[in-house]
Amino acid sequence: MLNRVKPVLLMSIAGTALLAGTAMADDKEIVAIYKSGTQQYFIDQGDGFKAAAEELGYTAKIINVELDANLAISAVSDAIASGAKGIGLTAPDQALGPAVARSADEAGVLLVATDDPIMKEDGSPVPFVGFDGVAMGTKVGERAGELLKESGWLDGARYGVLSVEVQTLSVCNDRTDAAKEQVIAAGASADSIVQVSYDGTADTSLAATGPVLTANPGVDKWVVFACNDEGVLGANNALKNAGFNPDDVIAVGLGAYEACRPWKEGIPSGFKAALYISGKDVGDAAARTLINSIETGEDLPLKTVANTTIVGPDNYADYMSCD
Repeated sequence: MLNRVKPVLLMSIAGTALLAGTAMADDKEIVAIYKSGTQQYFIDQGDGFKAAAEELGYTAKIINVELDANLAISAVSDAIASGAKGIGLTAPDQALGPAVARSADEAGVLLVATDDPIMKEDGSPVPFVGFDGVAMGTKVGERAGELLKESGWLDGARYGVLSVEVQTLSVCNDRTDAAKEQVIAAGASADSIVQVSYDGTADTSLAATGPVLTANPGVDKWVVFACNDEGVLGANNALKNAGFNPDDVIAVGLGAYEACRPWKEGIPSGFKAALYISGKDVGDAAARTLINSIETGEDLPLKTVANTTIVGPDNYADYMSCD
């Protein structure tokens, strides 16, 4: 179990001297820091975090650092300085793990990694709340493979598979690597898979996919999956810009918050299915995990995993509102 706050002078990871034990915020505050806080998934996660905290008598602060590692370091430092009792962090760079874990540990502040695992200096994991990346990618790949079989494209069509990847993030590699395995198991040839590198945003996926399509003029039908819904959305937009029909695209999202938008409006789309993941569930679990440990003194569980469900245009509304 982490040591509680001691009345000694500490240096924060941002280089600011902090007096441990000096709480300048609500005595029952927890903080969630997100790498892409304007994405709907993280907005939902923040809502779940706040709601659970309030239910349990705590206040919650949400901080968006928009893929900026320096902002993330500062946000952790500020949360510690303000007297936060616990922090949930989706780090923009997993390499931040040792620094933020050390800072939180020295200050006696509980820390959980949300969505993306991070490690301490000794190589042990920071307690994690989120999803199982391999299981997620497996479900996406299985559905993509089923749709590919049903399409008839395996019988002589000139198809390709776009694997849109955040290649610097282990949790994303877990997802897309597992999806590739399942699509190949369904009958796709390994050499039909084209890797597209992006940073987790729709804009970079769009920009990176365009040249790939130009470089593969012989392909007239595409299967698409990615680390998140934004990756699939960007690739779908690139395909649309290149003149591909929705019927010539089998895209399986991961998140469903972008995939459901054309479904809700009844607009033809490359999105044929998506793995629904609830950011609210992760936020709720992170807050409850932190508060339970704060109140009881029990160690944080090393891994808390949320459930996922494949949805499509016919059943998504049974699981989500698509706001």
